[in-house]
Amino acid sequence: MKLILILILTFLSFHILAKSALIVVDMQKCFIPGSDQNIHSLPVSGGEHLAPLINKIMHKFDLVVATKDWHPSDHISFASNHKGKKPFELISLGKNYQQMLWPDHCVQNTTGAEFVSDLNIKKIQKTIIKGTNPKIDSYSGFFDNKKLNSTELDSYLKKNDIKKVYVVGLAADYCVKDTAIDAKELGYETYYIRDLTRAVDPSGLNEIYSTLEKKNISVIESKSME
Repeated sequence: MKLILILILTFLSFHILAKSALIVVDMQKCFIPGSDQNIHSLPVSGGEHLAPLINKIMHKFDLVVATKDWHPSDHISFASNHKGKKPFELISLGKNYQQMLWPDHCVQNTTGAEFVSDLNIKKIQKTIIKGTNPKIDSYSGFFDNKKLNSTELDSYLKKNDIKKVYVVGLAADYCVKDTAIDAKELGYETYYIRDLTRAVDPSGLNEIYSTLEKKNISVIESKSME
């Protein structure tokens, strides 16, 4: 009986008292619609409405961390760096590795790489930059796409004793998805808040939700946190 009580208390202490972090993925000007295509070069439909909704839940977490794409101008994912290629084409970059080509976006020290203006950056304790290596793309906030190098994110979360992470932002089917998957694989209890993200291709979202759930990542709505 005593052993059972200890196990129950251990379970409750982890799930109720465990520290949590909100990971805000790539809420940058390049990814929201706007009239200036030099700034809003890779807009995700509906992305412009997310920041105020994300702001409303920031107070619920012990830690708020944001990621930023921070690409050099010669980045391998830019279609402009591949002669004769156009955005949204797939190219092969070696055995079993394909690269989606994108419009130039989130170039270091440009307006498009800045956080969207209505995001409450005062609540963000740490910004993690990714995609700095011109030869490898980086969707996840934790690793590059080949998992050759990691960012500071995992070590920062562990330093702050974070056990649970909630992932939001842009885009649902790329950087948010990959960040959630890596978080789970790194041992975090992981939640993907689907109404606080938007997709490049919304038609594939149900498949993505299914994939996440098969990996024991909880796909939730923000209202469930009220």
